[in-house]
Amino acid sequence: MNFSLSEEQQFLQKTARDFARSEVLPQAAKIDAEHKHPKEIVDKMAQIGLMGIAVSDEHGGSGMDNVSYVLAIEEIARACASTAVIMSVNNSLVCDPISRYGSDAQKAKWLPLLASGKKLGCFAISEPEAGSDAAAQTTLATLEGDEWVISGTKNWITNGPVADVCVLMAMTDKSQGHRGISAFLLPMDAPGVSTSPPDEKLGIRGSKSCQIFLENVRLPKDALLGALGKGFGVAMSTLDGGRIGIAAQALGIARACLEDGLEYSLQRKTFGKPIAEHQSIQWKLADMATEVDAARLLVLKAAHLKDTGKPYGKAAAIAKLFASDIANKAGRECIQIFGGNGFVTEYPAERHFRDAKITEIYEGTSEIQRLVITNYLRKEA
Repeated sequence: MNFSLSEEQQFLQKTARDFARSEVLPQAAKIDAEHKHPKEIVDKMAQIGLMGIAVSDEHGGSGMDNVSYVLAIEEIARACASTAVIMSVNNSLVCDPISRYGSDAQKAKWLPLLASGKKLGCFAISEPEAGSDAAAQTTLATLEGDEWVISGTKNWITNGPVADVCVLMAMTDKSQGHRGISAFLLPMDAPGVSTSPPDEKLGIRGSKSCQIFLENVRLPKDALLGALGKGFGVAMSTLDGGRIGIAAQALGIARACLEDGLEYSLQRKTFGKPIAEHQSIQWKLADMATEVDAARLLVLKAAHLKDTGKPYGKAAAIAKLFASDIANKAGRECIQIFGGNGFVTEYPAERHFRDAKITEIYEGTSEIQRLVITNYLRKEA
């Protein structure tokens, strides 16, 4: 087993790290405090190839692998979790399903725009009454002549307020349950599409999300993404890949907690010595370092399986479950290391703590990940 990164992967990792340190980290606190979509940073990420990492060269992307992708996500998330999830959604939940299921015309139209940063994408499956139960869709798409007419509401759509195109799930045959769901490519400026004000959130405040309202939206027949009635499969396979990205985001948050906690512990003194010399703090740092390394291995394994064409759904669920758990644990411990300073916005600990929580919720809650993992175990038994 080779744990070494290729020269190309190392180059992208260094590029992302340098960019995160010089461009993203100095703005992270401001992005959070102002609930600001970091458009200038997103544009710069596109310029260095981070918005379409696994998109082929033919379609204007970086043409790299998923291991490279998670290396980059970790670096950006270490600096700013909000910025990382904007990047993750565009790569995992929009570019990936278009690359895998799109027609030649759909790929040629959308992928160069998304990879170049000229357009930004979102993914819409959740609804007011369809969160973890993704099959309980009520958004309805009806074929009238050569047009689809779509009505419904989508919830918690990351990038929704700033997106140009949406990978949308809608019911095309209610009688078939989840087999009646189809996927569509929805331009967000289509007549009948509107959005709510951005959600006011606990964390990842620079990542805009909202409800999307669809009222008799008319799309051409060729807006269908993949085969009719196969949208649930499109969504689930897309979320498998998305979970790898969110696991990498959680890893980056956990690493931020470790690195910021270590730096603070070397500077802060109590009882005449740096708190890093107190055993209670040393144990926290040691546990955080161990868990960060373990999470990274799980994330890289899932990405490697996807790159090599092997089944990766179970590995993605395990990586997301573990990485999101240790991110939240690291967030708690980081605040403990900072003490009273960890509770105020002057220091980054409280931001890491708030940002970590969402990783246990979106793209499948931790409870759903456990169901997914158990289902794989039962099939393998």
